Amino acid sequence: MNGPIGVFDSGFGGLSVLSDLQRSLPQADFLYLGDNARAPYGTRSFDAVYRFTLQAVEWLFAQGCPLVILACNTASAKALRNIQQRDLPRLDPARRVLGVIRPTAEAVGALSRTGVVGVLGTPGTVASGSYDIEISKLHPGFRVVAEAAPMWVPIVEQGFADSDGADWFVREAVDRLLARDPDIDTIILACTHYPLLYRKIRAAVPPHIAVVRQGTIVADSLCHYLRRHPNIDTAISRGARTRYCTTDHAPGFARLAGIFLGHPIQAETISLT
Repeated sequence: MNGPIGVFDSGFGGLSVLSDLQRSLPQADFLYLGDNARAPYGTRSFDAVYRFTLQAVEWLFAQGCPLVILACNTASAKALRNIQQRDLPRLDPARRVLGVIRPTAEAVGALSRTGVVGVLGTPGTVASGSYDIEISKLHPGFRVVAEAAPMWVPIVEQGFADSDGADWFVREAVDRLLARDPDIDTIILACTHYPLLYRKIRAAVPPHIAVVRQGTIVADSLCHYLRRHPNIDTAISRGARTRYCTTDHAPGFARLAGIFLGHPIQAETISLT
């Protein structure tokens, strides 16, 4: 039996990736899960993020998803490798779990001329060193400069992304990053919440520096992946339907999700514990 593509995030940020996935695969079915009751993941331990993410993957598999996208940089950094290597053979080796870090790291090779790449992410993503590892493997000689922006996720999730007060927090983090190395010519927004702050980030970054959002990169990468793996492609149901689930209060989730997506949705509450 075919099933939807699972898209998981600790909260709302993965909706920015989901939106691009829906545009690239308009006939595919999707099942979005936000673990809002335990968000944010950015300051949690590796063990906690791994445990929570594995619970989400197991739940999405139980709903029939043949493929799960971890649309969360923190989960991709702290849990993906263990799930792929340790848990997937036990759960179902025919299914797949993919993240957002590798496709983003692949893309910067064509964008950076100086080979110095800035990363703005949650404390957990920055501490993991995942972008340093992936970029150095894919682009030897490149240098990664990473800076945490811990206030950006709360700003977005509390609905203040368009507020004047958000400008100070955006510029402060950008200035800290750029002060680290004047040769940075590409900045990765290494958290799927950050596109909601894109206009403010773009205004704070000099025009010669590229600012990379992950949604379109992940969507393009998935399309290429499905062409290379027809067994996964044919296991995806296609009815252009999306189901939205949260571990927290469904009406509140639906209200904020509508801001991310630009249209109203219906959501349901589920439990992972």
